[in-house]
Amino acid sequence: MNLTTEDFNYNLPKELIAQHPLKKRENARMMVLERKHQTIEHKHFYDIVDLLNPFDVLVLNNTKVFPARLLAKRKSGGEVEVFLLNPCAQNNQWICLMKRSKRVKAGEELFVSDDFKIKVIQKDIEKAHEGELPKNLVELEFLGDDVYEILDRYGSIPLPPYISRQTNDEDKQDYQTVFAKNTGSAAAPTAGLHFSEEILKKIKDKGVKIVYVTLNVGLGTFLPVKVNDFTKHKMHFESFVIPKDTAQEINNAKGAVVAVGTTVLRTLEATYQKYGKIVATQDKTDIFIYPPY
Repeated sequence: MNLTTEDFNYNLPKELIAQHPLKKRENARMMVLERKHQTIEHKHFYDIVDLLNPFDVLVLNNTKVFPARLLAKRKSGGEVEVFLLNPCAQNNQWICLMKRSKRVKAGEELFVSDDFKIKVIQKDIEKAHEGELPKNLVELEFLGDDVYEILDRYGSIPLPPYISRQTNDEDKQDYQTVFAKNTGSAAAPTAGLHFSEEILKKIKDKGVKIVYVTLNVGLGTFLPVKVNDFTKHKMHFESFVIPKDTAQEINNAKGAVVAVGTTVLRTLEATYQKYGKIVATQDKTDIFIYPPY
């Protein structure tokens, strides 16, 4: 099988890319590929209830997106865009990406508001891969104790590159799964966005067990594969947690284990690859799944 990156290209007209979500999440269209008979059906997401069976285990990613995009100003008046990636062990220090930051120097302060500023500790802390922005170390200085509270006030959600409009306050709710719980993602696990409380209840009532993992989605999820030989692409790391009850339900499943989205899939596959079964763990992975995996 001699596949190249070009073999995965397909035409998707821009007018078919929704810029706003439907009012009812479950009304989104869904394509169903039937592997056994090699058929394709066009349905709606609410039909997923009919596709699941009693004793199946549905695995969801309950990570919660935080407003990771900040607009800050230099003392000179120049604007800098800051994308927070993940917190460090030291209090209020974060790894981040910055746009329009060529002249920004270590030690410089960037101002988000009167009560919130960002101090640049170190620039370009590691070599960036092709197409990536270099990572930086910054310290957040603000009034109050809760960093996510201040981010919720001044930050915005980094939307995927295929969403061409400006962000708005509704995105903080719309770009979040209804089961989001553990804060830590810079982007949503999009496959889970179509589940509503009503659909989840119908799935449970059918006898399907619903369990959760947490994988924190990084901005690396938006990076394209630029090399023609995709096996040479360097996949980004993401951290994840599998609780004990989730591992037990998956290992004891009497029906199908249904992984919702690539974030859940790479969590389970990385764990199975390491232990030969699903175990309760806290880990990270850069697994890259492609044919003939």
